[in-house]
Amino acid sequence: MKPIGPIPPEFVGQSGMLTIGGERADALVTAHGSPLFVYDLAIVAARIARFRAAMPAAVALHYAVKANPHPAVIAGIAHLVEGLDVASVGELAKALAVKPAHAISFAGPGKRDAELEAAIVAGATLNAESAGEVRRALATGERLGIAPRLAVRVNPDLELRGSGMKMGGRASPFGVDAERVPELVRTIVGAGADWRGFHIFAGSQALDAGALVETQAATLTLAARLADESGHVPSKVNLGGGFGIPHFAGDRALDVERIGAALGEALAASALTAAGTTYAIELGRWLVGEAGVYLTRVVDRKESRGETFVVVDGGLHHQLAASGNFGTVVRRNYPVAVAGRMGEPGDGEASVVGCLCTPLDRLADRVALPPADEGDLVAVFIAGAYGLSASPAAFLGHPVPAEVVLGSRTVIPAEAGIQNR
Repeated sequence: MKPIGPIPPEFVGQSGMLTIGGERADALVTAHGSPLFVYDLAIVAARIARFRAAMPAAVALHYAVKANPHPAVIAGIAHLVEGLDVASVGELAKALAVKPAHAISFAGPGKRDAELEAAIVAGATLNAESAGEVRRALATGERLGIAPRLAVRVNPDLELRGSGMKMGGRASPFGVDAERVPELVRTIVGAGADWRGFHIFAGSQALDAGALVETQAATLTLAARLADESGHVPSKVNLGGGFGIPHFAGDRALDVERIGAALGEALAASALTAAGTTYAIELGRWLVGEAGVYLTRVVDRKESRGETFVVVDGGLHHQLAASGNFGTVVRRNYPVAVAGRMGEPGDGEASVVGCLCTPLDRLADRVALPPADEGDLVAVFIAGAYGLSASPAAFLGHPVPAEVVLGSRTVIPAEAGIQNR
């Protein structure tokens, strides 16, 4: 028997049929089909409110669109945050539909010339990942007669201790090595571009508040050093994000209040603050991850050589992360439940497997579950971030599941597989 991760607090204590945003899971599936993603914007709003209460007022909040690029999710978040961070022209278009360009930043290596032009014409900030990208952006701006808005993404000489994905302290395709940044800043300013400061991202999915406090303090020190060495004070420092959420057994929720208190002290002591620099934190998973549930129907239950397999109509083509094939080294179980038997103890060991012709398609491995028979629904939690858009939906040609956004304030033009409530 293998453990599962903790069910998000909004769903703990439920009995009987799972409800999401006050709506029954079975009614949602009857209305929209299975498999189905359901996102509850009320949970997202509560996360944002907690961030506001915990963090210094001087710190802006940006949403990393890559975590969940559903148009209604972006629209529901846009009016609650100061900025949107995108990583493609497709995401840029979605962001521009709900947020002015000056509140949008565009990151990611390998930006093509057409992408640079789109961002420059719109007026979004380009987080430059290399000297070559700066050169091309400046040339594009000169051709268009527009001064590009450029920030420098820094590959820091530090890493976020205990992070699930380390983004600094090593050779990287992301950002400009810290020692090369001052000269590049001088180039940007000297060319007449609108220099927008630094984007410094050291890692992601951290649950250790002490590690995040340590990294943020080091980031501020690094930003101040780069400002001194370049001779230019940044208008903004994006401190990155890295806030993690519990996925697996033993994980504990991040103490954001501790982080906010320490960051307030660090900002008050920073020379950059005194010089007028503003700050932002960029979050994706922490805002939306626990707000999503993936519902999939049982189509078969079988025994094979002493093991029980609950076969569902979904799988890794929709939920790659839950299958253990998205960045994890050792496969561990996401929180799962039989949606119609919330609160019931497991009466036996079973594996939840998908409908694909690959042994990798396993949503839960040898976990304790109450009875799950044909027609029952299985709920996979932590489905609000890096779910459908981060999964190989085209693999084997199965239908794309619908996505329902509860609490959406914006009507989005109909798209295949997208619905709003």
